[in-house]
This record gives sequence, C-alpha cells and structure tokens, in this order.
Amino acid sequence: MDIAHCSAVVTGGASGLGEATARALAARGAHVVIVDLNEDLGRVVAEEIGGTFALADVTDTTAVEAALDAAEAAAPLRAVVHCAGKGGTVRVVERDGQPGSLETYEQLVRLNLVGSFNVLRLAAARMASLDLVDDERGVIVLTASVAAYEGQIGQIPYASAKAGVVGMTLVAARDLASKAIRVATIAPGTFDTPILARFGQDVRDKLAAQTPHPRRLGRPEEYASTALHIIDNAMINGETIRLDGAIRMAPK
Repeated sequence: MDIAHCSAVVTGGASGLGEATARALAARGAHVVIVDLNEDLGRVVAEEIGGTFALADVTDTTAVEAALDAAEAAAPLRAVVHCAGKGGTVRVVERDGQPGSLETYEQLVRLNLVGSFNVLRLAAARMASLDLVDDERGVIVLTASVAAYEGQIGQIPYASAKAGVVGMTLVAARDLASKAIRVATIAPGTFDTPILARFGQDVRDKLAAQTPHPRRLGRPEEYASTALHIIDNAMINGETIRLDGAIRMAPK
C-alpha cells in the first residue's frame, strides 16, 4: 500500500520503536498521529515530522477514538503501527515465598494485550468504511516480542500478553479479510530502546552478545523498515515476523 497522502497512527510513537516508525512513515509522505502518554516527547517528535500528537492510554477507548478522529481529519486512515507497551516483573512464587502479584499481572496484560485489541478493533472499524485502493483498505501492524516464545523467569505477564498478540494475529487477519484489511505482527528481540536504557552497559553488552548475528542490539530503524515493508507488501498478512538476529532467549 502506498502510504503517501494518507494518515497513519503510531502508538508509543514518542520514543524507541514507535518514534523510528513515525519518522519513517512521515518520510514516505504520510500524516502521522503519534499516540503516547509522554506528552513532552510526543509533541516534539510530532512537530519535527509535521504530524499530530494525541495523548492517550491505549486501553482507553475514548482517548483512542479521539486519536483516530485526529488522523481522519488529516487524511484517510490507512495504516496503524501499534508499539505501545511495557515490561514488568512478576514471578509465580516470589523469593519470599509469597504468590506473585495478581494485580501487577493483570495491569501488564491489560496494557500489552487488551490495549492491542482495543487499538486493533477501533482502527479496523474506521478502515472498514474506506474505499478500496489497490484491493485493500488498510494495514495494522502489532508488536509482540520474542518473549512470546521464550519468556524469561519473571516475565510471565509480559510473555503471556505478547503470546496473546501472536495468537490474535492470524485470527484478526482472517476476520478482517472480508474488509480487505491486513494484520501482521513484528516480534522483536533485544532492541536498543528506552526500555533497555535503564540497565547498565554491562547488562546491555551481555544482551547484545546473546544475538548470534549481528552480535549487537537491534536498532529501532530496523523495526521501522520492517513495519514499512509489511505496509508495502500486500502478501504479508496473518503472520508474526521474528526480528531478532536468530536469538533464542535463555531462561534468565
């Protein structure tokens, strides 16, 4: 799909994978709406790329609808790249012998999985009313993680949620096929994003060394180029693409 002169929404677009994707989409001629909770960073990026910022929690239907309204006000909404999410640590049984926090588990699953479905359903409903262009109406790219396949100890809420995103991908693509809307997912490995920035250089170096080739952290621009390729390539549908340099995560 040619994204020029169309609108695109990028959740989590103020930094990391989302920011790189927002910049890449804008460079292709799309009007990009950045959806994020970091208003300061989000407005700066939106201004730099000539886009729009929308403050929204992806689990908040009213806020997401407002962001989609902003996209449609600029141009037809043809692409959504959903990057918003975060990690967190919960063990089944904590080191002190207490059961893991159900509250934290529910919060992380709600953000990472329920938030993905919320963005997916609301965006797809908007796209379904559009005219066909080259036999399709729109593309939605979700973000999972290699943790969906090899979650590490302490990652149980994050791994559960990202496995759910992988699980919904093919079903959503089949569901939306009659509306000519494609759905695909990217499952990144260890990427150089603000999530990893909180760790020391020694930890980052160890993570980088676990990747067989290239032996480094992934670059946000590599995620962005994959998202754009999905948008460009009409045969990519219902698939989760691992973007990980052949890494297979160890238990811890």
